[in-house]
Amino acid sequence: MNMINAAQKPHDRLADALADDMVAVNAMIRARMASEHAPRIPEVTAHLIEAGGKRLRPMLVLAAARLLGYTGPYHVHLAATVEFIHTATLLHDDVVDESARRRGRPTANLLWDNKSSVLVGDYLFARAFQLMVEPGNLRVLDILANASATIAEGEVLQLTAAQDLATTEAIYLQVVRGKTAALFSAATESGAEIAGGAVSHLAPQRSAGTRTHAPQHPVRQVRRAEISRGGAREGRAFGPAMGTEPAQPDGGPARRATRAGDRHL
Repeated sequence: MNMINAAQKPHDRLADALADDMVAVNAMIRARMASEHAPRIPEVTAHLIEAGGKRLRPMLVLAAARLLGYTGPYHVHLAATVEFIHTATLLHDDVVDESARRRGRPTANLLWDNKSSVLVGDYLFARAFQLMVEPGNLRVLDILANASATIAEGEVLQLTAAQDLATTEAIYLQVVRGKTAALFSAATESGAEIAGGAVSHLAPQRSAGTRTHAPQHPVRQVRRAEISRGGAREGRAFGPAMGTEPAQPDGGPARRATRAGDRHL
């Protein structure tokens, strides 16, 4: 490894190694986000996708497949699939959280409306399922379909946990695993599966995908909540409060005050 490579961040080195594949992935994303009858769909999708982002999830698909010697075309389909799933969840998240900015730009729900964000997110989920069946691999479909269900479950769990001051760290980490780590895990596992990886290969890939995000996410969420004036109002600030005092059966005085309707808490 030369001095230039040594100075690069791991993500940048991975991006360089997968540059040709990512060109194909981005081309497929642009082609599949098109709509013959509803121009609002590519408008909203392009606003978010072209805002940037590391594209780490699709790169994990590509890297896992290449690592196991895959030379076919379908790793590109699966990489586009996970990016569509991710983009769909962001569109839905911003509506649920009433967010105003995403990746430094106004959110789609702010520029258009909530209905457009929700429906375009639904369209991208549908496109993702179209893409994931094209390789004709039932196990890949199982991996990605299960991840999609887990992500939705994590969103609902966060919605309820954020309103409960007795939420534990275990529940918080379950939210993180559902909302974020599940797709990282599915990305690496599906890439290995499409390459014909043996069962002995798939478990490490799944674990690597989970470790890619889950340990760091709570810290980042706490930091975001601490610097965001709207964090508590949007229900994303329950992380920092955890661990400040032992859990009590009825949620403690803070929860009791909330039940009593004390708005000055």
